[in-house]
Amino acid sequence: MPAAETPTALVRRARKTHRVLAETYPEARCELDFDDAFQLLVVTVLSAQTTDRRVNAVRPALFAAYPDARAMAGADRGVLEGIVGPLGFFRAKTESLLKLSAHLVEHHDGEVPPRLVDLVKLPGVGRKTANVVLGNAFDVPGITVDTHFGRLARRLGWTEETDPVKVEHAVGALFPKKDWTMLSHRLIWHGRRRCHAQRPACGACPVARWCPSYGEGPTDPETAAALVKTEARR
Repeated sequence: MPAAETPTALVRRARKTHRVLAETYPEARCELDFDDAFQLLVVTVLSAQTTDRRVNAVRPALFAAYPDARAMAGADRGVLEGIVGPLGFFRAKTESLLKLSAHLVEHHDGEVPPRLVDLVKLPGVGRKTANVVLGNAFDVPGITVDTHFGRLARRLGWTEETDPVKVEHAVGALFPKKDWTMLSHRLIWHGRRRCHAQRPACGACPVARWCPSYGEGPTDPETAAALVKTEARR
C-alpha cells in the first residue's frame, strides 16, 4: 500500500473493503432485539458496558412491564432496578431510563423523535445511540462509532482520529450516505468476529489485502482460523 495515499485512492480502497465485508457478512444487522423505536432506544442505552446478549435476555420482562415511555416514566424504581439488575450499573441505568422516558412524555408526547438534533437532547443519549436508532428504527442513515468501529476504522487506515465524532465524520466522507447504517453493522460484525482488539485473525481476514495493519495478528491461516468466531460475544 502506498506510503502517501491520495484521497481518491483511499475512497476506492475503503469502498472495496466495504463491498467485501458485505459479501462476507450478508446477515449483518443490529444485534439488539427490538420491536419499535422506543424499545431500540431503551435497549441501546442499556447495552453500555454489557453485552447485547444480556440485554436481549432482560428485554421481554422489561417491555412486558413497561411497553411504552408513559409506562416506564411511571415505573417503580425498585421494580425497574430488579429487572435491569443483571446488566450491572443497575441504579445508573434505572435513573437513565426514568429520565429518558419522562423527557419523551414531556417533550415528544411519549414518542421517539426521528431527528438527530432531538435524540441527542434526551437524557443519556449521545450520537452513537442516536445513530443506532435513526438507522435501524427510522431508516435514516447514520454511522455508529462504538469501540469496534473506531478500532477498525483506524486499523484499516480510514482515519487516524480517536474522537468518536471526528471518526464519524471522517469515515462518513468516504462513503455514500445511503451506505452508512449497513457499513456500521458490517464493520462491527467484523470487529466482533475476526478483527479482535487482541490477536486479530489476520490470516483469515477477507479484507487483509486492503488493510495497512495486516500482521498485527497471526497471519498463518490455520492459526488465524482458530480465532474466528462464528457468533460474536454480544
